Amino acid sequence: MAKQGVGIVSTTHERSIEWAQQAGIVVGASLFVALCARITIPLPFTPVPLTAQNLGVILVGMLLGSRRGFAALALYLAEGAAGLPVFSPSSLGLSGIAQILGPTGGYLMAYPLVAALAGFIFERGAKSFARAAIAGLLAEILLFATGLTWLYGLTHSLAKAAYLGLYWFVFAEIIKVMAAAAVAAHFRRTREIHP
Repeated sequence: MAKQGVGIVSTTHERSIEWAQQAGIVVGASLFVALCARITIPLPFTPVPLTAQNLGVILVGMLLGSRRGFAALALYLAEGAAGLPVFSPSSLGLSGIAQILGPTGGYLMAYPLVAALAGFIFERGAKSFARAAIAGLLAEILLFATGLTWLYGLTHSLAKAAYLGLYWFVFAEIIKVMAAAAVAAHFRRTREIHP
């Protein structure tokens, strides 16, 4: 009976350690995206900046998988909503909830779903560069569909929404998808070789 009690305590302790490790990974991933948000180039003709934030979101989704990726980006939004300086600096001086409801809100609110989609696609099948690139591309399509829909709601013009939130970013987003795919595929290959 005493041995069974020790086994239960040991199992509970192991679960607590595993939970703490997973929580640490999720928190670390949210902070990684916040760091990527600091790499930004404001564009004078649009309130949407050119930033490495999207690269971080897609990479987190592919590396952590759909559930942990979603959790990390939901935490990221909560951090930003609480006023922590985790978002890219706003050209309009917005922060916190105001920034989530501002011109870049559609992109920000999509982040948990974008990470989940990238993770969902990449965690199924061979962990190749091609699969990672497809995961990143589909995640970007979801991101821009949401961001442009939000901008359309603010401007009531599809042409204006595309001008503010799409045309200037296409080339950079292709580079980000390819970079995220290369890192994710390399990381997965390395883990398979050295588990």
